[in-house]
Amino acid sequence: MLAAVRQKIHSSYCPNLRGQLSNIYLHYVLDEWFEQVARPRLKGRCQLARYADDAVIAFEDHLSGKRLLNVLDKRLGRYGLQLHPTKTRFVDFRFKRPGGRHPATAGTTFNFLGFTHVWGQSRKGKNVVRQITAKDRYARALASVTEWCRLNLHRPFRAQHAHLSRVIRGHCAYYGISGNGRRIRWYHHQITRIWKKWLARRGRHSNLPWSRFRAMLARHPLPTAKIVHQYAVP
Repeated sequence: MLAAVRQKIHSSYCPNLRGQLSNIYLHYVLDEWFEQVARPRLKGRCQLARYADDAVIAFEDHLSGKRLLNVLDKRLGRYGLQLHPTKTRFVDFRFKRPGGRHPATAGTTFNFLGFTHVWGQSRKGKNVVRQITAKDRYARALASVTEWCRLNLHRPFRAQHAHLSRVIRGHCAYYGISGNGRRIRWYHHQITRIWKKWLARRGRHSNLPWSRFRAMLARHPLPTAKIVHQYAVP
């Protein structure tokens, strides 16, 4: 069995612990402890991945995962830290679950650094882990664009175009990874629709036909949604 614990760590004593200091602190409290103390005592393979206060631990044996989760909560408490009560999840991340999801787990996917991690197949038919834009990040990004278009409704067309171009490039620079092409193309499509909707409200007649808008985009195209980070898939 492959189980994954996705956890968020926050400080109950030092809520403003941030940046490099926080990273050094957690390197000692979590990273070194996991490698030197916890890992040798666990059954089966296990692996820790952490960025800032967000971490994922994968286990081959689910009982080892449960044991570590209980011990980890106590260890963090000794240093004024604790696992986030709603963002810490124990999931069944096996590719095949012949008996269904393990009853001791909550879900079969997990989010990490803005991506939902799911199982899929490569073009060669091999089982691979895919990273796709997490729904909450996707919704938040589109809501931000909607709000910007509303607040900047009467800015010049070229200024709006320049801003939205930067937004699309920035989104693709982070989320444009192998296997996430469909999500970033849909994001591009939704930005186009949002922009058209708000541009239509600028005139007295509140009308901007798609034919006219497409002609505007032909003269001033938005950047295409493209994969920026490509990595080899088996």
